Amino acid sequence: MTDLMTLLPQAAAFAKPPVSNFKVGAIAQGRSGKLYFGANVEFAGEALSFTVHAEQSAVVNAWMGGETGIDVVATSAAPCGYCRQFLNELENASELVIVMPGEERKLSDLLPHSFGPRDLGVTSGLLAPIANGLTIEADDETAEAALAAANMSYAPYSKAFAGVALRTKGGEIVAAPYAENAAFNPSLSPLEAALSQLNLRGGVWSDIAEAVLVQADAMHTSATRTVLGAIGNAPLRVIPARNSR
Repeated sequence: MTDLMTLLPQAAAFAKPPVSNFKVGAIAQGRSGKLYFGANVEFAGEALSFTVHAEQSAVVNAWMGGETGIDVVATSAAPCGYCRQFLNELENASELVIVMPGEERKLSDLLPHSFGPRDLGVTSGLLAPIANGLTIEADDETAEAALAAANMSYAPYSKAFAGVALRTKGGEIVAAPYAENAAFNPSLSPLEAALSQLNLRGGVWSDIAEAVLVQADAMHTSATRTVLGAIGNAPLRVIPARNSR
C-alpha cells in the first residue's frame, strides 16, 4: 500500500479547512482497482457538523465514479470515530482495509462491537446499486442531474432520498447524492457531497451559478439553504420528487 501513501499529499492539497487549518487527504481504492481522492472541507461560520471529512469525500468520489464497493481507504491521519462509523455503512465494511501512517488495519479492528445497518434491519449498504424510482416534472439538464443523484441516494432509514446538482458559471454540472448512516449523525447531505465533488474538480464556491435540490420530502431544504448561503449567493431551486413505483 506504499503507493497510496505517497499520493496522499496530492489528495490533501484539495483540503479546505478554514476552521481547523488541519488538512486531511484520503484515497479510496474501488473494486475496479481505480483510485479516488478525497479531502476535508469546512464551512467557516457554520456548524461543525456540516464538515465533509476526507474519508467521506473519497467514498462519494468513488461512488460517483461508478464503484459499487471499496476495498481500501488510505488516509493521512488515523480516521476519527465519526469516519469509522461512516465507513461502517459500506456494504463490505467488514472486509475494508484502512491504511494509515505506519500501519494498516481492517475497519473491523478499528471499530469493535460496531453498530451498523444490520442492527436496523438493512441488508444492503452504501455504494450497493440502487434505483429509487423518483420522477420530477422539470426536464432541464441541471434538474435531471439532481434527479439522477437522488435516484442513487442511500437513505434506508428515513427514505428521504435526495440529490443536489451544482451548475457553474462555465456551464459545468456537478451532482451528488445523499448518504445516510445507521448512527444518523455521520450522514452526508447531498449539498455537502456535491460541494466536495466540485472542490475535487478544482472548482471554487464563487463558480456556482445555481444549485438544484431534488428530494422525496422536505428534510434537506433547511440545511441546504444554510450551507449554500454560507458560501455565496447562488440561488437554490428545490424540486419535489414523486415515487414512480
